Amino acid sequence: MELVKLLQDSSSEILVAAEVAVERAHLKNYEHVGKEHTHQRLKALYVLTSRAVKERNLGPMISYAETIGRERFAAGYDLSEVQTAFNVLEEAIWARIIKGLPPSEYGEALGLVATVLGAGKDALARTYVSLASKSRAGSLNLQSLFSGTEGV
Repeated sequence: MELVKLLQDSSSEILVAAEVAVERAHLKNYEHVGKEHTHQRLKALYVLTSRAVKERNLGPMISYAETIGRERFAAGYDLSEVQTAFNVLEEAIWARIIKGLPPSEYGEALGLVATVLGAGKDALARTYVSLASKSRAGSLNLQSLFSGTEGV
């Protein structure tokens, strides 16, 4: 069974495994939006991953990840939460590849999935860093660190 067919035939199993992993990670903002919304987000990411593997085109994944980066940054998500969503989907796909493909196909299949989701994570992180560097960080009030030092 080739990777494209495996991704098509195993979508439900992969998504359930990814959803369980997100729950186990206790990601504050994903818990807040609820299971159904988290399912829809993971499904959208999965569809793009499958499409990129099939078409050998990273453009839609990169565009999506940049959009997600802007949206999640604006909503106050920590970058690690969103990266975790990518990671758990990747792990679920990898587990299914190991289970469903012959070892002779592991290298290419794992490499394709890692490339697609890696490009997405890279675009996501670059977007986040770009937005974070534009926002002004408040200054720290260090006064309390020095109280009680007079006369020492």
